[in-house]
Amino acid sequence: MLEGILAWHVRGTRYGIRVDERDELLACGEPGVQLTWMDAKIGDWVFAPRTGKPVEIQALWYNALEVIAELRSRAGDAAGAEKARQQAARAQASFCAQFWNPARACLYDNIAPDGTPDAAVRPNQIFAVGLHHAILDGSQARAVVYAVERDLLTPAGLRSLSPREPNYRGRYEGGVWERDSAYHQGTVWQWLMGPFLTAYLRTHPNDPAAHGQAAAWLQALEPQLQVACIGQISEIAEGEQPHLPRGCFVQAWSVAELLRVAVELARSRRICVAR
Repeated sequence: MLEGILAWHVRGTRYGIRVDERDELLACGEPGVQLTWMDAKIGDWVFAPRTGKPVEIQALWYNALEVIAELRSRAGDAAGAEKARQQAARAQASFCAQFWNPARACLYDNIAPDGTPDAAVRPNQIFAVGLHHAILDGSQARAVVYAVERDLLTPAGLRSLSPREPNYRGRYEGGVWERDSAYHQGTVWQWLMGPFLTAYLRTHPNDPAAHGQAAAWLQALEPQLQVACIGQISEIAEGEQPHLPRGCFVQAWSVAELLRVAVELARSRRICVAR
């Protein structure tokens, strides 16, 4: 099944999803269609168009290639494992060459089909650091985490767009058009605290102070359990203080990501103390 999924991504499928043979990165999308999680639109109006090569899709693609390489190796397919590793290496090299934004010391959010980069500071770049097989490491990984912390981190989660950007919307209110147009333009998403804390811990290994900071950020979300639905975490919150919860008041991925990173933090702190 996994081999079939990989083959279809290489071969190409609906909505322009395909591996670009020139750089081994994954392209996707068509006008009027939004394929990433930032999918808010009314009719054909896409509020955060990301057709081309979205940053988190490349991070997930690289991670998938590395996982395929591991599985092939375990199955005794040494040649297949090496092929996947070579694909992953080419994708990583292309990613680092195309996505690094030296002017802002972080990653571009998307590369359009014509090669134009989108320099808007969004949280999607955190996946380049926070996945099991990170496509980015070293000083650039630390710079990405710093940029996300500086511009996007709130006590309720990560903003979907930096307040420094002209399209930033800090309030989620009004009618359907007003709310949907703000959905990914500054609204805080609670589930993103999970990948952010994973990336933060990865770029601060064996640092007790960093573990304490990560625990404090996670603890800061506790009031959210008492605001909308007792014992639950909402889908989103407003980008501006006091970051009131909005949207669905019981959201599975918000709860799941915070539980996951809480377990990860507890394990990481035990290892740090033992060392």
